[in-house]
Amino acid sequence: MIHSSALIDPQAHLGANVKVGPYVIIEAGAEIGEGCEIQAHAIIGGHVRMGEGNLVGYGAIVGGDPQDYAFQSSVQSEVRIGNRNRIREYCTIHRGSKDGGFTKVGDECFLMGGVHLAHDVKLGNNVVIANNSLLAGYVQVDDGVFIGGGCVFHQHIRVGRLAICQGLSGYGKDLPPYTMGAEVNGVAGLNVIGLRRAGFSAADRAEIKEAFTLLYRRGLNVSQAIEHSKQQIWNEKSQVFWSFIADAKKRGICDLIRNRGTSEHETP
Repeated sequence: MIHSSALIDPQAHLGANVKVGPYVIIEAGAEIGEGCEIQAHAIIGGHVRMGEGNLVGYGAIVGGDPQDYAFQSSVQSEVRIGNRNRIREYCTIHRGSKDGGFTKVGDECFLMGGVHLAHDVKLGNNVVIANNSLLAGYVQVDDGVFIGGGCVFHQHIRVGRLAICQGLSGYGKDLPPYTMGAEVNGVAGLNVIGLRRAGFSAADRAEIKEAFTLLYRRGLNVSQAIEHSKQQIWNEKSQVFWSFIADAKKRGICDLIRNRGTSEHETP
């Protein structure tokens, strides 16, 4: 199951039933779990730790050095990939930029052609990223996120659970859980279809809508909305929303597109 033209260092570790295509390069120290398939011309760096049942597509490069001016090649960092992921053709995934750092792909993610994950990016489980999307260093993407084609993300940005991003949109601020991101740093509404598909009950969806309304449609700034939210008890799924908002860093969160151009104290 290993093509004769593949170059596999003797110090690489391949599990059972790994399929390696023509002209693949696997460097010393790489670990590839059982049942993976590495397609033609892909390169797996020596700092890659990969679980079981993964597909690495044609020409993909996994475990390359970070595009960081300060990076030193002696740094001991990794790319950690879980199980049953599809990493399609010409994706690039760079290893962490500091000693002990790592770039992570969870389980059952789907990275379509040309996706780039920079150093120290962290993907949760069941994340889908469409063609040619670019994630800068330290971007964090939570479980169940769908990112449309051609999206771009500034470093250190977070994308919350079950969010969906419109194709060709861009983010320099955090995108809250359960929302639909669009345009530049914009929120178009709630990802209602995604919540239904994820099995959220009608009661769960109604409470999340209430949280969304409090944050975006009551004429409050973020700090005021957080304070108002403390006046009631939220279920676990809604608390995920508020915890994400409370943890937003100095870049803040994406704003509601329909509110743009309104007075700060005007209720839409």
